[in-house]
Amino acid sequence: MFDILIHGGRVVDGSGNPWYYGDLGIQGDRITAIGGLASADARHKIDATDMVVAPGFIDTHVHGDLALLADPLHEPAIRQGVTTYLLGQDGVAMAPASAPTLEYMCRYTAGFSGGPMFAEGHLPKRPLLTMADYLALFERKCALNVACLVPNGNVRMEVLGLATCAPSTHELGRMEGIVRRSMGDGAVGLSSGLDYIPSRYADIAELTALCREIAPFGGVYVSHIRSYTPESVDAALDEVEQIARDAGVAVHVSHFNSLADQVLPRIDAMRAGGIDVTFDLYCYLAGNSILGMVALPPSVQEGGIDVTLARLRDPETRKTLRSWFASPRVPLAPVRLTFVAARAFKQYEGTTLEEAAREAGCDIGTLVCDLLVASGMAAGCIAPHHPRRTEADIRAFMRHPAMMAGSDGIYTGRFPHPRGWGCFARYLGHYVKEKVWTLEECVQKLAAHAARRYGLKDRGLLREKMAADVIVFAPNKVLDRATYEHGREPASGMEHVIVNGEMVLHSGQRTRALPGRALKRM
Repeated sequence: MFDILIHGGRVVDGSGNPWYYGDLGIQGDRITAIGGLASADARHKIDATDMVVAPGFIDTHVHGDLALLADPLHEPAIRQGVTTYLLGQDGVAMAPASAPTLEYMCRYTAGFSGGPMFAEGHLPKRPLLTMADYLALFERKCALNVACLVPNGNVRMEVLGLATCAPSTHELGRMEGIVRRSMGDGAVGLSSGLDYIPSRYADIAELTALCREIAPFGGVYVSHIRSYTPESVDAALDEVEQIARDAGVAVHVSHFNSLADQVLPRIDAMRAGGIDVTFDLYCYLAGNSILGMVALPPSVQEGGIDVTLARLRDPETRKTLRSWFASPRVPLAPVRLTFVAARAFKQYEGTTLEEAAREAGCDIGTLVCDLLVASGMAAGCIAPHHPRRTEADIRAFMRHPAMMAGSDGIYTGRFPHPRGWGCFARYLGHYVKEKVWTLEECVQKLAAHAARRYGLKDRGLLREKMAADVIVFAPNKVLDRATYEHGREPASGMEHVIVNGEMVLHSGQRTRALPGRALKRM
């Protein structure tokens, strides 16, 4: 007898092959049979007539590191059929971390991670949070699975603090040891965020040394590269390529928000030259990050949050920043505030900096400094991509064989970017209807590619003996409802979502099951 029998549906198994009619039987946490099973006995039967049965999706870039602990049922993912998150992104995350590193990371990333607001009561207070400790926080305690990368910024901070210098030979050896232990604890690779502090202080030699530690484990180097702009992206990709060659490691570019005709030929050339390079993508033309990273020069943020706040309070520093705000690295007027910690500035959530400054009766630079001081740097924002980037770029990236899906979802604030609630539904609904992908290509990009990339060998496909992460949906009903004005609108169209053999969504209704597992490379 099966625990769950799904019958009468079209099976899209994740391989990219054409769909077929078939039934699927689940026992425990495994798929145990696929075929003509409609007459078999089962404790629960799901009629999938006129629906599609597919493997659960894997979000390869998402900032649920604290949000998933604070909200273990996690509606944004489940309503889109996402059954696995890859955490530890952008070189600044929660583990491994000593108490000082964890405090800094919570405060520094608060604009996209939720920081202390989400961490309180969910992260243990201990001298060291190892990768094993962190993964254990999710084991059967949330609705979806978790895999994790080692953030290079954490590793660097454990040894060098917030110093901007290169490590000595001894210090680099200590950093290598942290990476090696974390990989042994179950991490699937190393991440860097070369716009973020202190990740941005790592040079090629340092990153290459750390990548040599993940290579024996089959780990992947995942990088938020130093630049995505037309002017600088080629140099950023040079760095990725050199690390791949010198460390002998597979590499992956996070949220590849560049111009397709400029960078995709480079990806093709790298692959032709023997570099195992892939990338992830969200299907929007604006990003979401912390306001400090977008609006301030890195030099002002050297030394930590308290030092940064002291600088921003200093009238002389503000005078020197006038020239920066007159010509910032990205246009600041259209940047939209998603989350502001300070009550005095909450009214500006959902408005652009231009609108907020006009209402406050000051210039944008003054508003940014006042807001960040009042919020302790805890503020998030949405910023448009390069003005030459268009929908055509998104579609070109989607069609590339090295692409996989990553929402870059952020779950902080009243006006978050819609990608956290809608990216996967938009791929599955809008872009399949627009014929950018076939349904089979879509499921492969959203599930199987990521599972293969990160060594999750029992996920991403519907096969006997594979883990029972299974979704059932009506393709013509899948809709992303989140917008920039209403970013928390959940997607619609998912009927059933099964994680490790347990139903977390049944007939469109949430259950209270928390069957998620901490996944390791196999």
